[in-house]
Amino acid sequence: MTGGSAAPLRIVLADDQPLVRTALRMVMADADDLEVVGEASDGAEAARLAETLTPDVVVMDIRMPGTDGIEATRRITEGPSGAHVIVLTTFDDDAYVYGALRVGAAGFLVKDMALDDILAAVRVVAGGDGLLAPGVTRRLIREFARRPDGGSAPDSAATAALDAITSREREVLTLVGSGLSNTEIAARLHISVATAKTYLTRLLAKLDARDRVQLVIIAYEAGLVAPGR
Repeated sequence: MTGGSAAPLRIVLADDQPLVRTALRMVMADADDLEVVGEASDGAEAARLAETLTPDVVVMDIRMPGTDGIEATRRITEGPSGAHVIVLTTFDDDAYVYGALRVGAAGFLVKDMALDDILAAVRVVAGGDGLLAPGVTRRLIREFARRPDGGSAPDSAATAALDAITSREREVLTLVGSGLSNTEIAARLHISVATAKTYLTRLLAKLDARDRVQLVIIAYEAGLVAPGR
């Protein structure tokens, strides 16, 4: 925060558990740069609040009664609000995270994360960056590979998109899909971190991807990442 001059980020919390919303609201109340402007207990209400309150970020639970978090995320990302959605879930028993990312979620967090880490993630996503921790990326890929429709032939559209990138960019995309950070990619390819970031920027532009999260999905669907790793 720089002298309190910037307006606080506007946050909507969507979770059917009041205690979860209360905990998040209380910790955000202590942050000068965050403001909870609305709360929802189901996905339909979350989508309505996103449209009427135009928040910067919606923190979205997946499993809620009625309209779930996946459908709510789709409505928000396809709607006019421009809000970014972070999925907040209990990953170990939740097979729906991939679906949420496919409909436009900017990333996902697990509920046992430290609250300070959740706040940091909200700030990252509000700035337009996708958030998918490397370890969580690997778990996501393994989870998707266990789905009945996962692990089959590479997606033809994703494969065709790769015709626009160079062999080096393909290497970088494969490493992104495998869950490596920019620092790890730089070390693996013996390049600087700045160069790794440049490759990421080019990939986002060439593949028309919103963020790093979507690059992970493209890498998986194009068959660049072996399932189960």
